[in-house]
Amino acid sequence: MNIPVFQIDAFTDKPFIGNPAAVCLLMEEKSDEWMLNVAREMNCSETAFLLNKEMGISLRWFSPKTEVGLCGHATLASAHVLWEKGIVPRNEEILFFTKGGLLTAQYKEGWIELNFPAIEEKKVLPSEILLDALKVPVLYVGKSKYDYLVEIETEEILKDMNPDFETLKIAVPRGVIVTCQSDRPKYDFISRFFVPSLGINEDPVTGSAHCVLGPYWQKKLNKSELIAYQASERGGVIKVKIDDDRVYISGKAVTITDGVLLV
Repeated sequence: MNIPVFQIDAFTDKPFIGNPAAVCLLMEEKSDEWMLNVAREMNCSETAFLLNKEMGISLRWFSPKTEVGLCGHATLASAHVLWEKGIVPRNEEILFFTKGGLLTAQYKEGWIELNFPAIEEKKVLPSEILLDALKVPVLYVGKSKYDYLVEIETEEILKDMNPDFETLKIAVPRGVIVTCQSDRPKYDFISRFFVPSLGINEDPVTGSAHCVLGPYWQKKLNKSELIAYQASERGGVIKVKIDDDRVYISGKAVTITDGVLLV
């Protein structure tokens, strides 16, 4: 049976920037081993596997190394595919049932808005190995249930960062979000996200990181609607709105390939 598969650039309205994700539309349950093998073959930071259920869409995400607990850009890519292919009408909310909980997507004035959980981070004392791996002066270090959050002083320092990824693998169980206030008035804050333990030295644009970044910058800037830029080589723009324990993450997406898996 041929399985529809797409490659989508997420958090961009132009091809070849933003964050690539693969999206597979399954007709039946597949084993974890099969999905991991497909993710390795697609070789994107995440591959999304969608299966229609009675109440909504089952959604799972795999990196080339492991299953992922929460992923923004592949969720945004999944919503884009469901609407673009006419599987779900654009005026209907999509319900995604995931291991990270119930997530929703709505199409709003050309943007895809995802409803994600806010993720709390708390200040921690950083290890010397983490600081050595980052190789930049830090203003603040916090930790969520998934990742470290590190604030640094300037956009210039952030853009010039070149961490020691082998040391970072040892220092950080999953990833480290590095952020600062933006020098440019059109953005409130910028960030980069390093996840060498998942086989991705730097993730181009990370929706789930903004579940932590949104509440963090809401407190610092005293505003609940923010525009963010993830300053990887590919780069991407994210709208962030915080409402109590939810973070609304909005972006755009572009289809790059449309085909089928033959296995």
